[in-house]
Amino acid sequence: MITGELKSQVDKIWDAFWTGGISNPISVIEQFTYLLFIRRLDERQLLEEKKVSMVGGEIEEIIFTPAQKELRWNSFKNKDPESMFELFTRPMVDGMTVFDHMKQVGNSGGVFAEFMSKATFIIATPRLLDQVVQMIDKINMKDRDTKGDLYEYMLSKIASAGTNGQFRTPRHIIRMMVEMVQPKPEDIICDPASGTAGFLVEAGEYFRRHHNDLFTQKKFRAHFANKMFNGIEIDNTMVRIGAMNLQLHGIEGPNLEKNDALSESAGDIRSRYTLILANPPFKGSLDYDAVEGSILKTVKSKKTELLFLGLMLRMLQTGGRCAVIVPDGVLFGSSKAHKQIRQEIIEKHKLDAVVSMPSGVFKPYAGVSTAILFFTKTGTGGTDKVWYYDMKADGYSLDDKRNETKENDIPDILERFRNIDAEADRARTEQSFLVPFEEIKENDWDLSINRYKEIIYEEIEYAAPTEIIQDIEQLDQERHQALETLKGLLR
Repeated sequence: MITGELKSQVDKIWDAFWTGGISNPISVIEQFTYLLFIRRLDERQLLEEKKVSMVGGEIEEIIFTPAQKELRWNSFKNKDPESMFELFTRPMVDGMTVFDHMKQVGNSGGVFAEFMSKATFIIATPRLLDQVVQMIDKINMKDRDTKGDLYEYMLSKIASAGTNGQFRTPRHIIRMMVEMVQPKPEDIICDPASGTAGFLVEAGEYFRRHHNDLFTQKKFRAHFANKMFNGIEIDNTMVRIGAMNLQLHGIEGPNLEKNDALSESAGDIRSRYTLILANPPFKGSLDYDAVEGSILKTVKSKKTELLFLGLMLRMLQTGGRCAVIVPDGVLFGSSKAHKQIRQEIIEKHKLDAVVSMPSGVFKPYAGVSTAILFFTKTGTGGTDKVWYYDMKADGYSLDDKRNETKENDIPDILERFRNIDAEADRARTEQSFLVPFEEIKENDWDLSINRYKEIIYEEIEYAAPTEIIQDIEQLDQERHQALETLKGLLR
């Protein structure tokens, strides 16, 4: 849990960037990320040097040579602003700047270093660089939870939508989805539109909350570090931010790929994963020739929200599960492609649940109405009854302010989803209920909750028109008397 002190430190860093002329939220986070990475590189070598001094031997992987001492955080942080700025902007040590060294550091920098080739340093003044370096240096980065909370809070300050309809999924919605699917120790998890890697981070945190004992097992630790977490993201900046987010949450070796998951260039990722968690982009369309051919065999569409559903079916192993956020239009759209993908999931695989969310969940980024689909890839059908939940509150106000409130359906959703058998007798007037396969089929594969939910309208009896007229006349008479009394007082 982030503390008030840590929030205050992050807010001050954010304000320093803002007053220093860097006001784009993504640019702020990107520059903050670079400086954080540079600090971590030095801390990593300091730890190795400490081990060597205690037990002897040599440093296995040298990040900084003795000649590169001035490029290290603990060296340049003590310099005056102008000298520090020169180390970042003028190649002075081995023909490199601090920033150049960060970009070419290689495997010693972890997965984050793989995506640094197009990184750009845009801090324009010595004063701003010194301010930010000194503030970052004061943050206690020894605790994994603190590092993760720090970065999550920084990401939460993004207040503008990205390109192609991308926006940050609220942390509590991600956690709800992860708690519902309950990742397994052997799962191979993927987000094909990973963004800042929020779903992958939360899946990792799930194991620390519920199965911390697993980290004593060598086999699980190796799987957790190298194979469990996978992400595909088309945007260079988002890949870098996502890689840092994962590293700061203790996931050092995730498999991240800078690519368009829908294109041929993504390669053959068929039947590779056992769990997919995602909130893919809603707005956008692609030409058929830009989409990988096997996806179009599942759903012939140009709409990204439908193509991603086809992609996920292709990516999952048989028995693999998926939790994905979709716009409401996917549930009831009448086009051939909309019906095709719904029928594919319901008839050929196993649709487990549909959670309808209120439109305010994604404010202030967007006011779109959304739902979460939970399904299992079987290839042989299996949908019997689909569980529906009509979420009306998520613990926050549904306006742009998104203030915390007492109304929250998430605990009820988790409890009922884990005990679906007990939902059999729930009436359609309740917030949750089951709908049989045959009824959905009869409704042309429509998955909209309004198609199946029953609303009881309370009958209101009104007075007879003659009584209403008499009441109006009485009020008119009283108004006239009051007016005459007022006139009398003014005479």
